[in-house]
Amino acid sequence: MNALYRYRRTRNQVWMALSFISTIIGLGILTLILGGLFWKGISGFHSGLFTQMTPPPGGEGGLLNPIVGSLLMTFIGVLLGAPVGVMAGTYLAEYGDKSALASIVRFINDVLLSAPSIIIGLFVYQVMVAPLGHFSGFAGGVALALIVIPVVVRTTEDMLRLVPVPLREAASSLGMPRSFVIRKVVYRAARTGMVTGILLAVARVSGETAPLMFTALNNQFWSTDLSQPMASLPAVIFQFALSPYKDWQQLAWSGALLITLTVLTLSIVSRALTSSRT
Repeated sequence: MNALYRYRRTRNQVWMALSFISTIIGLGILTLILGGLFWKGISGFHSGLFTQMTPPPGGEGGLLNPIVGSLLMTFIGVLLGAPVGVMAGTYLAEYGDKSALASIVRFINDVLLSAPSIIIGLFVYQVMVAPLGHFSGFAGGVALALIVIPVVVRTTEDMLRLVPVPLREAASSLGMPRSFVIRKVVYRAARTGMVTGILLAVARVSGETAPLMFTALNNQFWSTDLSQPMASLPAVIFQFALSPYKDWQQLAWSGALLITLTVLTLSIVSRALTSSRT
């Protein structure tokens, strides 16, 4: 008995040590990546970064047009994808439950959730860009919406399932219709978690490059016309990072740092909302 106890204790200590070492290695690599990004990107932060257009090689400029383009396409993606995701998640949690249709929807949603974003970009290219004969910012927004939907569906379903059943029963006992109970009671109880899911979806799509390369392409000039090619921050970072020009490379580093800070802020806000809920 004592030998078995010592064996289990030794094995536990070994695995604890390996886990601790793995954690330190992972945190060290993450620190190096973020430190290098901050070191190279912060030197390019200046007022012109947010007020000037992308420059020609050797010129001075900023990232105004790709920043605005990214904001517009992300807004469209959330505007189109979030309502669909919320409604689908509501069906899975409140109506479908264990039905065959709900199982199929969950399976398709899991496939979309893990699908490479370039596949989604190719799909939107085939159904929107190729028939119209040109790239567009709206097509980029649709591609981002297809990435937003599965994230919102999963989080909405999970958050609604956390709402206690007696809360629904209490509202139903007052004679409220089921749809009214969901809108006025269940949604209010799960509101913080649902908003957190949408913020996580925004963080997910804010750095996507592949689907935008196949849909919105890019635009070196200022444009807010959603029916035409539109600049985006990830696409400009990709283009400038591969260029041989030092000024473009510096803008790429600054743009990468800007996206990283945005995603970090959204993650912190979502965690804060989750903590306040609990």
